[in-house]
Amino acid sequence: MNPDTLQLLVGVAIGISVFPLIALLVRATTVAVEDEEAVLVTEFGKLVETYTEPGLHFFPAKVFPWTTLTHVSLRRDFRRFDAVHVNDARGTTVVVDLWLELRVSDAAKAIFSVTDWDHALQNLVSHATTSILGGREFHEILSDRTELGELLAKDIAAETDAWGVTIERVFIRNVSLLPEVSRQMFETISARLERAKADIDEKGRLDAAQLEAETHKRVAALVAEAKGQYPAAVGRALATLRPGSKLFDAYNELYELSLVRPHRTISFRGFKEEVRAVDAAMLPLEGQLPARADTLLKR
Repeated sequence: MNPDTLQLLVGVAIGISVFPLIALLVRATTVAVEDEEAVLVTEFGKLVETYTEPGLHFFPAKVFPWTTLTHVSLRRDFRRFDAVHVNDARGTTVVVDLWLELRVSDAAKAIFSVTDWDHALQNLVSHATTSILGGREFHEILSDRTELGELLAKDIAAETDAWGVTIERVFIRNVSLLPEVSRQMFETISARLERAKADIDEKGRLDAAQLEAETHKRVAALVAEAKGQYPAAVGRALATLRPGSKLFDAYNELYELSLVRPHRTISFRGFKEEVRAVDAAMLPLEGQLPARADTLLKR
């Protein structure tokens, strides 16, 4: 084989073997940081460096076994706390679900200032929820969830800032009652509705009866007034008539006829002096008639 060719092959083989070694050396002496991430470098458990800028950072001491890298995410994260039990101002057990949006603002504090900030956050949220919601009634918790969420965020953030954790938002997602409490509340509301319905029905009945009584009273007064006005009107009309006039005589005759009851009295009128009433009735007379009967027959 040609010596030049052999040297070329040896050089290529050496180059190929060197590149992996270089890559391993770079990896062993550099720290890779991703976007929105922090890397904590510790030696014997003591923090010596913190990298937050994305990229490769040269740190030769990484090759030593006592050097440790801890990757901490700085991205927005969330925590969900379901079925948090709280007693409201009236002692009713209320069950709420909470949604927290947070992010790690200081990676060193999040790792070294608290043993397990995630577990500590659960206890803190439970205590803050009991403290803030415990002073409100159930209907206030339902209607003021946005305001209460802001109060919870401020109260929790005051504690988590020391851990290097920032609370951005707190949402009260669901508000409910225990099944037995819900049943008792529904029964109470149903009883109140029934009582209100009965009160409304009774009030309506009394109002209708009062209106009917007032209507009867007014109608009776109007009828009595009308009945009282008729004789007065007739009296005024008669006062305008002259005695002996045809209209006056005709009215008296009609009035006399109105007093005759057809089913009880038989009267013969209009014969004047030509035929007596007794003769017109063709009644046999035996003896003298009573004065009242003779008067009726003459009419």
